[in-house]
Amino acid sequence: MAPVFLGVSLKLYLDHTATQHWVREVVAIAGRSPAVAEGRVEVAVLPTFVSIDAVSMITRGTPVRYGAQDLGWADHGAYTGEVSGVDLALLGCSYVEVGHAERRRLFGEDDKIIAGKFAAAVRNGLVPILCVGEVDRVDPAAAADFCVGQVAAALTEIDQGVPELIIAYEPVWAIGADEPASTEHIRGVCAGIRAGVADDHRLTGTRVIYGGSAKPGLLSSLGSETVDGLFLGRFAHDPAAVAVMIDEASALRG
Repeated sequence: MAPVFLGVSLKLYLDHTATQHWVREVVAIAGRSPAVAEGRVEVAVLPTFVSIDAVSMITRGTPVRYGAQDLGWADHGAYTGEVSGVDLALLGCSYVEVGHAERRRLFGEDDKIIAGKFAAAVRNGLVPILCVGEVDRVDPAAAADFCVGQVAAALTEIDQGVPELIIAYEPVWAIGADEPASTEHIRGVCAGIRAGVADDHRLTGTRVIYGGSAKPGLLSSLGSETVDGLFLGRFAHDPAAVAVMIDEASALRG
């Protein structure tokens, strides 16, 4: 059985100094967890680009993995300001986030751009954390259909197999909200996403996780049959909350 995945995107909330302090605390917390040490729970941190190298040094020799919040679709060339998957891999990143709703809304990333970035991640041996989610509240079946369409769009430049993929279901209407989507909604949508991608021969190792105001207590409510983990944001800025969620994840893989 795959480990429960707990990923934390720090977005642009913490500066470089605060990021290092936070990561040190999380590394210490994860180091005290038998479930993390035994590989039953996986903890991953996605800092800003400028903090990746520092995070790599802090996490060295620990089970905590790290990645990036974005990447460019090209590996080399005249792309001012971009960061390539080649360099992220050289920095030891395991994961890279692709297709977050904020990238789509604020920076105009469309299906073509996201497909290019997804292909760049796979090409460079990075595990894509592909963010999908409906904009407005709809029923679980309609939401799942929309998300499966987003997955299909992201895969349009992929011919070879994708050995590992994390699909992060993040309904746009729940991002930044006080509460996550209801457990019933999450269960229905995640089940629909699993069913919708099950027959794609390119996807040989796919996990489905939930994000969107995810916080302590949610994982226990959902159970291990529903999701493979959580994608966390501001509710994980308190390391004590991370400790609680590691305990919840441990109970699911006890």
